[in-house]
Amino acid sequence: METLTYRTLDGPLAALPPEEAEALAAGIRGGVITPADVDYEDARRVWNGMVDRHPALIARCLGSQDVRRAIDFARDHRMLVSVRGGGHHIAGNAVAEGGLVIDLSALRGVRVDPQGRTARVGAGALLGDVDHETQAFGLATPLGINSTTGVAGLCLGGGFGWLTRQHGLTIDNLLSADIVTADGQLHVVSASQEPELFWALQGGGGNFGVVTSFEFRLHPVGPQVHAGLVVYPFAQAQKVLRAWRDFSAEAPRELSVWTVLRQAPPLPFLPESIHGQPVVVFALVHNGALEEGERLAARVLEFGEPVGSMLGAQPYAGFQTAFDPLLTPGARNYWKSHNFQAVSDALIDTVIRGAEALPGPECEVFIAQLGGAAGEVAVADTAYAGRDANFVMNVHGRWQDAADDDRVREWARGVFRDTGPFATGGGYVNFLTEDEAGRVDSAYGQNYARLQEVKRQYDPDNLFRLNQNIAPAVLARTA
Repeated sequence: METLTYRTLDGPLAALPPEEAEALAAGIRGGVITPADVDYEDARRVWNGMVDRHPALIARCLGSQDVRRAIDFARDHRMLVSVRGGGHHIAGNAVAEGGLVIDLSALRGVRVDPQGRTARVGAGALLGDVDHETQAFGLATPLGINSTTGVAGLCLGGGFGWLTRQHGLTIDNLLSADIVTADGQLHVVSASQEPELFWALQGGGGNFGVVTSFEFRLHPVGPQVHAGLVVYPFAQAQKVLRAWRDFSAEAPRELSVWTVLRQAPPLPFLPESIHGQPVVVFALVHNGALEEGERLAARVLEFGEPVGSMLGAQPYAGFQTAFDPLLTPGARNYWKSHNFQAVSDALIDTVIRGAEALPGPECEVFIAQLGGAAGEVAVADTAYAGRDANFVMNVHGRWQDAADDDRVREWARGVFRDTGPFATGGGYVNFLTEDEAGRVDSAYGQNYARLQEVKRQYDPDNLFRLNQNIAPAVLARTA
């Protein structure tokens, strides 16, 4: 192994003698990858094609002891360090340019206790891994809506999906976690064991250490749910979005209906003449009696005159994969997001204007319906502060050609700017991109100062800074 250079926490480059890199590799069961290895190019890539970073070392950790060794190495060398779970990494913080990547993607194990209705989930697991195991017993926990999303990042930022209105956020169902902190110590945390650190993990992101496993509460779900899509022509956007807004106010929490404004993909239930045309899509899931789900879904068909629909009883785990073809890895992605308490007529009109200027066939604006159980938790009870968000909008720029970078990003920023007057001022940290560090404190609102104190206790030197970073309280006071 040749001498490597690495990026320090202070910024300058430093030399890493080969014997020290070899000593680290000898202590990591999954091995260490360097730029000289044939699998380096694959190992450094993440889902977002805009992220093109070159770490000095990638430690493939297979358990907590591997993580402890990697953290000790990074701390002792003052090496820039990042943590990679299993999923999308929209902001690119999973890859430390010139630093050490702690790669947890092999930790995909899921162990279900069907009697106790809990699941122990490894930090590299994807949503599909969890659904596969839990749905074998007719159980699930609230996660996202795409089977290739990583559970760790989703949970640490809050986590919401089809079951959130009924059973809360992902963090509301977190029972315990194993975490290795910056001093290399392993902690098992819960509401009764190191409760302040556990509180911070419930939405505070990867600021406090490396979580190696999660324990979740499970709920009866499906395995058959009434779910599907209803598609309307864009010309009816104002009418159907207002109808959806009014329907959302009275919908039971067993039902979630999200809306997406985009160009129609070539779905088999849509006429070919609609493919590639702007449309309004309503995606829905009802977790309850199938007959009741069918009755409620029929209301969505009455918003206007749909051009196509696909509704019916289907496996919950199957519907969790429905959007996977639209979110394959390698495309370029840039997102902007707002939280809303309500969807006014003026907001609807503003969103429609933004969608009229869609810059490409993969770009979209979606609005998720939340509320219900997620809004019944007090803001101070978890680090996640967006409890007043009944709706979350994501302006999803997605494209293939780097030549379109500026054009797509400006479109996303424009929609974000125009919808800002209707927003709460908070935000969902999992949707924040790398250029939005200035929004972190507002995303946490009244919880930010408390999070800074937890950061000071467990990571006073800000070793874990490649994230939506919360500065330790002592650093904040001297900045």
